Amino acid sequence: MKRMVCLIVALGFSSPLFAQSFSSTQPSPGVPPYAKTLNLSGPRFGLTMLTDQTIEQLHEHDIDVNHTISQFGWQFEHEFYSKQDGPTVLNEWVFLLGGLDQGVAIPSMNWLVGLRTREGAEFGVGPNVTPAGVALAVAAGVTFRAGVINVPMTIAAVPSKYGTRISVLTGFVLRR
Repeated sequence: MKRMVCLIVALGFSSPLFAQSFSSTQPSPGVPPYAKTLNLSGPRFGLTMLTDQTIEQLHEHDIDVNHTISQFGWQFEHEFYSKQDGPTVLNEWVFLLGGLDQGVAIPSMNWLVGLRTREGAEFGVGPNVTPAGVALAVAAGVTFRAGVINVPMTIAAVPSKYGTRISVLTGFVLRR
């Protein structure tokens, strides 16, 4: 019992000393610093080129379109960074409606994770879900900065069992 009391007393006195050795604003050694986030969400628009097989698959869902369809939507993007001089990590959700120019609304959902360099070059990969099926999207592009406005230019490829769909998208973001 004496040993237990001694142990509790020793731990009780040592804990404040251990806790005082680290600032509450700095993580303990071995733990990375807290990441800062930047919201870069905004509208997106562009075109998607479809293969014959994709058009046939959409036709089976009573969706009739040409080889090129319009795309309009919104990108929810969060940029995570810890240093200003290195690449940043991205998490993006892109929701699009395709074919509005042809009187149809083909929904598309994409979740991309990737990197952006300090100069604005970016790359991402993630799942794509449309009425034509589920596939993996690969996107690359560059973001141009003009004052408080960012203008992304992105090319995405979505290879699937119905052929590869190619999209070219742009939009804008106001940095707050």
